[in-house]
Amino acid sequence: MAASPRSITILGATGSIGVSTLDVLRHMEPEAFTIEALTGASNIPLLAQQAKACHARLAVTADEARYHDLRDALSGTDIEVAAGRQAVIEAASRPVDVTMAAIVGIAGLAPTLAAVRHGGTIALANKECLVCAGSLFMRECETHGVTLLPVDSEHNAIYQVLAGQRREAVQSIILTASGGPFRTWGRERMANVTAQTAADHPNWSMGLKISIDSASMFNKALEMIEAQHLFTLTPEQVEVIVHPQSIVHSMVRYCDGSVLAQLGPADMRIPIAYALAWPDRMELPADRLDFTALSRLDFEAPDEARFPAIMLARRALAEGGASGAVLNGAKEAALDGFIEGRIGFLDMADRVELAMESLAGLPEPQTLSEVEALDRQARTIARG
Repeated sequence: MAASPRSITILGATGSIGVSTLDVLRHMEPEAFTIEALTGASNIPLLAQQAKACHARLAVTADEARYHDLRDALSGTDIEVAAGRQAVIEAASRPVDVTMAAIVGIAGLAPTLAAVRHGGTIALANKECLVCAGSLFMRECETHGVTLLPVDSEHNAIYQVLAGQRREAVQSIILTASGGPFRTWGRERMANVTAQTAADHPNWSMGLKISIDSASMFNKALEMIEAQHLFTLTPEQVEVIVHPQSIVHSMVRYCDGSVLAQLGPADMRIPIAYALAWPDRMELPADRLDFTALSRLDFEAPDEARFPAIMLARRALAEGGASGAVLNGAKEAALDGFIEGRIGFLDMADRVELAMESLAGLPEPQTLSEVEALDRQARTIARG
């Protein structure tokens, strides 16, 4: 007898993770999932196309001004339409078996928390939930019996390696970083790069903001803080190493000297498929590693002088309190400033450091409103 289909909501369906999630769903057994809701931002044509193709019950744009555009694009269907921030939160609140939390930035925190409070499984592709509100988020997951499955390739790799292992045997985790497009560049050369140049990642196909975060290594900085909360680690147990080939996605160092790693091609569909099929695995037409074709695997220490985001993350890990929320809010504001051409590439880390120094010593936020207030303060300082 065939299993009943599971229900899923995809928060951030039009982003790179959302698009890849829908592609993975197409490769699963027919009727494995029913789509409850899809949410997106301003790409109305894609959101409407996705909703029609997967027979979603609800489509929501976060842009309230685009409600009529989405309604018109879905006219003649029985798909519900809604718009605005609150509508996204309400969509996330609908009880489902699985929620793919893939909204980029702190904008994803409130909807993901709403999904957590209805239980089920959260496939987490939003770092900021843990960076800005780690204790709050993990506490809510425990209270509501949520199964939390990381989707970031690095954290998903660690989750796979830890399966069946005693956590007390873990000495440290090692997050790998590609180093981005500027891995070998000097600071003088990086000072004049444009947003488009910074978004040209050598290995991964990602959205604009995440690609630039990778180029500055702020993406890795967020992952360090995320890993601490996700795997209950001390700051000293979070290591970072640069691995340009992006074949080894992360590693776990054990107390007996063993190091276990998860390897695979640079394809986000693989960790997505792991989360959707968990606790099983599914057939996926992804490339297979040909070890005879791998000429070398390189590893090097991150240069914190050229990429101070790593240093700022270590400071946030050591200080705790509100530092994660401050780092992220300032980073998001500085990133917008860089994309808009108001500040340079290297100025982003300076703006984040200024916000962290200005707001040092504040306690960890315990509510969503406290997180949002800290975020506003950090953004104001980072904007200058």
